Amino acid sequence: MKVYKSKYGKLSGTSYGEIYPAAWTLYKQVQARTKRQPYLRAQYFAKNKVFLNYFWHHMRQKSFKDRARRIRYLQAALDLIRHTPHTPLTKQDPGNPNVLLHRFAGQTKDGESYYVQIKENKKTDRKDFISVFPEQ
Repeated sequence: MKVYKSKYGKLSGTSYGEIYPAAWTLYKQVQARTKRQPYLRAQYFAKNKVFLNYFWHHMRQKSFKDRARRIRYLQAALDLIRHTPHTPLTKQDPGNPNVLLHRFAGQTKDGESYYVQIKENKKTDRKDFISVFPEQ
């Protein structure tokens, strides 16, 4: 699997309370461009929309420590979704045969590896950004 090298690094901060405002500001910038649900146009999916709402629902299920670890990579993840031409690792969701899970590999400006996961519904062709997480 090829790795996309982002021009952004991790968001700075040591706790969730410090990282969250910067991450929410990034999300609000994307949200301000649309009237309804925030989305990004993904180069890999032929400029189709990848919706971002599901990411925040997924984050609420995690502990504060894990949330901080994950949202630290949000800016690099949004850059990856917009610009990566590389083919992801794709597999079918074991619980739902109508869902494909795409996992893209990325690297921050500082050289740290992370993964971005996008869920695609085969029936509706809807794509949702689920998660971002570091390699380790």
